[in-house]
Parts: sequence; structure tokens; C-alpha cells
Amino acid sequence: MLNGLYNGMGTAAVTILCLAIILLGGFFLTRITRLLKLPNVTAYIFAGIIIGPYALNLVPETVMSGMSFITDVALAFIAFGVGRFFKLSTLKKSGGSVIVITVFEALVAAAFVTAGMYFIFRLPLTLCLLLGAIGSATAPASTIMTIRQYRAKGEFVDTILQVVALDDAVSLMAFSVCAAAVNIMESGKSFDAWSVLSPLLYNVALIALGIGLGFVLNLMIGKKRSRDNRLIIVCAVIFLLTAVCSALNVSPLLSCMCLGASYINVSGNKELFDQVNDFTPPIMCMFFVLSGMNLNIPGLSTVGIVGAGYFLIRIAGKYAGAYLGALTTKKDKKTRNFLGLALIPQAGVAIGLAALGERILGGDTGATLSTIILASSVIYEMVGPASAKLSLSLAGAINKSVALPAVNAPAMPVPEPASAKSAPLFPAQSVTVMPPADEIDFPLAGLPLETASAPLPVFSKDKKSSAHKDLFAESDGFTPFDLIGQPSGQSKLLKSRHNGDDNYKYSDNL
Repeated sequence: MLNGLYNGMGTAAVTILCLAIILLGGFFLTRITRLLKLPNVTAYIFAGIIIGPYALNLVPETVMSGMSFITDVALAFIAFGVGRFFKLSTLKKSGGSVIVITVFEALVAAAFVTAGMYFIFRLPLTLCLLLGAIGSATAPASTIMTIRQYRAKGEFVDTILQVVALDDAVSLMAFSVCAAAVNIMESGKSFDAWSVLSPLLYNVALIALGIGLGFVLNLMIGKKRSRDNRLIIVCAVIFLLTAVCSALNVSPLLSCMCLGASYINVSGNKELFDQVNDFTPPIMCMFFVLSGMNLNIPGLSTVGIVGAGYFLIRIAGKYAGAYLGALTTKKDKKTRNFLGLALIPQAGVAIGLAALGERILGGDTGATLSTIILASSVIYEMVGPASAKLSLSLAGAINKSVALPAVNAPAMPVPEPASAKSAPLFPAQSVTVMPPADEIDFPLAGLPLETASAPLPVFSKDKKSSAHKDLFAESDGFTPFDLIGQPSGQSKLLKSRHNGDDNYKYSDNL
């Protein structure tokens, strides 16, 4: 559509203009999906379809092929964020039951998808293995937003939040194992000892490198380093580790996850993750828009039945796995029966893994994998909130007296009239206490409300300024932590001490 304009421009100008089109396209589509209460991931995928080669064709094929590195970069940041949930002290508090449930719900779903795709639809084994590994991933953003809206609480909610926090880590491990096996099968080489052990050894070496770089990152950042330099250093370390993984043709998922896990255990500093969280929205937007642009639209007609089968088989696997895990750990009946309904959504990490899988398989098989995952992810994100609400309702986790849409001040229940003798001087009223976002640690119990009941302090460069903008308004951006269910780090970033940075001063004159 813009080929005539591009012909008169240099390569650099064309690339920069295409970046602007990708970012603006993703942003404008979120204005529409926001009205429909759909997640930003859906908007980005549709934006990619619209500006891609099967619709407006605003981005040349040469530019699209030159942006393939964004997949590795985006996945590296996502995996680094997942690592924050592997803090040993919090894992010890949650006990082994959560780990057992997570392993069951993830791997049983993977087994269901792999077996169903292979025996029912007769797809190639390599494709079935990667579909199964990707099917184990869960995108909990829809579930967590539903929990926040209805202020659900209790042991059932705590279990959901702990499981979804660890789910992506299990999925990354499962995909890495399956990818290594598929690489061997696709290479056509005989199964000699080196062909089997080399991918395993590479992954072990890169995991060790990621753990080591976590210690190095902690030493380089220190306590006196300015915020700007902290961001520069952590990005440099993540890029370095990702480059080594790409050079060895190994996924950066496990090593970058170990980098984040190593750093959080050595330093205990969660602010760095929040700062990275606020840096990555443009990268995530470009990644998902490019995923939409690469979606094979004509292929939707050929994978329709297979896609529907994947959609239903994965749901059955998630439910069965959650039930078996809860049964093994002797959870109560409500957790056994309804936990699986809260684990249906699938989006961010799964789409990233699909991009890697397409690269591994190549050709029509790779395109089929990407088409199935992208198309089903959009549907999963549409049905996810309703499924999560049903799960919470059936489990009795929603208190009807407070299950109201978020407002400026939560409504208090009216106390029942009492006799003069029995009525206390100050009748007790139920109050829902929610901690601020920056105090929430794993497990993510007690998520913040949609809106605050009182004005929050803000930061201003001008201490005397009388006009204060509400910097803590709900962000409409997309961050990698939104993918795994972590609340946005924006409020914590703004409320931090800004060590070494005097550009911001605390203002309490509201």
C-alpha cells in the first residue's frame, strides 16, 4: 500500500517509519478492545493482522524478516520476569503442594494435547510435541483481573495465584525439553550419544551462566547505582545472555529465567524487576503486532477443525491436571472441582513459544503451529474472564456483600438492627483490606483494587506546583508481568527512593 512512498526513502527511514506504524497500530487498536473489555494482547494481534500482508500491507516483507530478533529479546525479558517468582524463602512458605499442583496441571495438559493431536488428528509427532509443551502455558491476566474486580479471597484464591505464578516456569522447562527433542528429530541424524546429550549440555551450561550472571548483576548494580545506570546494566546483561543463546541455537527462556531467579535470591531487590517492567511495553507491543502480521490468514481455513480440537483438548487437560494435583495434595473438594476453570486463558508466553516453535519446525508445519496458537489465544482471552468468574463463584470465593464493581470508595454493608441490650456501642462492620501493589509478594494474595479510595501521594519535579497529575491511574500499557499476572510496577517505580537520582522529589501537598 505504501510501496510507492517507500521506494523514495532510504532503508533506515523505511525501518523507522514501519516501527512507528507498528507501535501506533497496536496503540489505536487497544482503544477499541478496551471498550470491549478485552486484553491488550488481543488488540496487538488484530493490529498486526490489519497492517500485515493479508490486509493493508503497510510493512514490507524485508522489514518484517529483519525484525525476527525481537522475538528473542521479548522472550528474554518475559523469562527474566518469571524468575522473580523463584525466591526460595517464599517457595518454602507456600510448601510443596503448590508445586505439585502446578506440575500436574501443566504436564497433564501437555500430555492431553500431544496425545490428542497425534492420535486423533494424525499430525506429525514433532508438531504434536511442541503443541503439547505450549499448551501447558497459562496466561493468568484475565483470571487476576477478575479476582481484583470481585475482591475474591480465601484459600482457593491463594492457590490460584500461587499456581499461575509458577505455571509459566514449568511451561518454559517443558518447551525447552521438547524443543531439544524436536531439533534432534528434525536434523535427520541418527540418535547417537552426542546428538542426544549436546542440547542437554548446552542448556545446562547456559543455565549455569544465567545463575552466575545473576551474581554479577547484583555486584554491578549495588545500592548506590543510579536508576538510569541500573536499567542500562540489566538490559546489557540480558542482551548478552540472549546473544550467547542465539549463537548456540538454544532458546533463551531457561537461562534468562535462572538469571532473574538468581538475582532475586541474592539481592532480594524487586524494584529492578518493576523498572524493567516499565521499560518493556514498546518491545512487547512490537512482538505481538509482528506475531499478528506473521499469522497465516489463509491457513485458518485448513486448521479450523484442528484448532477447535486443540482448544477443547487443552481445556480438558488443564481441568484434569488441576483435579489430580489437588487430589494428590489432599486439597478440599472446591479446589479439586473448580481450580481448573481458572487456568484456561492462554496468550503471551504461549505466543512467544509459538514463534520459537515456528522457527524450529519451519515451512508449512511451523506456520500451522503458529496459526493454531495465535487463533486459539484470541478465543481463550475472550472466554477467560467468564470462566474465572464461574470458578470463583462455584468455589464460594466471591463475597456477595463486596462483589461490586470497583468504585472510589468500597461500599460497607448495613448492620442489622439489634435490641437495646445486645447492641454494642460501635457495631462491627466488615472491611476488605487490600495491601498496596508494592507490598504484594508471592503468593499474590490480596491484589489491589481497580481504583483507590483515597488520593495517593505523587512525585513532582516542582515541589510548589499546585496542579498534580494522578500518576497512579491505571496504566493501559502492556508489560511482560501482565502476562504472568504480576500487577504493574508503575506505582512502585514512582514511589521508590530514586537512589542517586535527584530529579524527582516527594510531594505531600495534595
